[in-house]
Amino acid sequence: MLMLINATCFAQAQHSPVTNNVTGKTIVPNPQNVYPATIIDGDTVAMVYYGNYIKFPPANFLTTREQSYYSKLVRDVKKTLPYAKEISAILLETYEYIETLPDDKARQKHLNLMKEHLIEVYTPKMKKLTKSQGQLLIKLVDRETNSTSYDIIEAVLGSFTAWTANVFAGVFGNTLKAEYDPNGEDQLTERVVLLVEQGYL
Repeated sequence: MLMLINATCFAQAQHSPVTNNVTGKTIVPNPQNVYPATIIDGDTVAMVYYGNYIKFPPANFLTTREQSYYSKLVRDVKKTLPYAKEISAILLETYEYIETLPDDKARQKHLNLMKEHLIEVYTPKMKKLTKSQGQLLIKLVDRETNSTSYDIIEAVLGSFTAWTANVFAGVFGNTLKAEYDPNGEDQLTERVVLLVEQGYL
């Protein structure tokens, strides 16, 4: 969606510095958002792009069991979606950073630091998830990264660690190779995710 706003091309936005716990670098975002502009009848008009808005019909439940399932799904998405987005951001940052390193030794050193950081930060959080929340998180990671959790772990921690993690996940009823299917079995989950992202849940 494109919205034209009769305004100057600069808009102030408040941003807080972000610190990478592994590299120690602090990123200070640009305090100005610079928008593209066009000239209409002699006026400079800023062009602001908004993301897609998806409106769903009201959810209708035939039984109290269906309503209970939906309420539980909403709760679980709200709990696990932030983790999935965090993991996606970390992977993107890690990929971009290691591309700047001079050799394989330096890249492996950084990956080892990242491994220690992920284990330290996320192990306590993962232990608090229920079995169904763990299964949902694995699928949401696939949604956010377009890559299964197994592939991610294999790339970051090594194939042996990935295989071991998948074995243990299988014991508890999860599989790290689960893929997200928004048009199939995960269609209801996708609805909830989109509503949460849009701020309606």
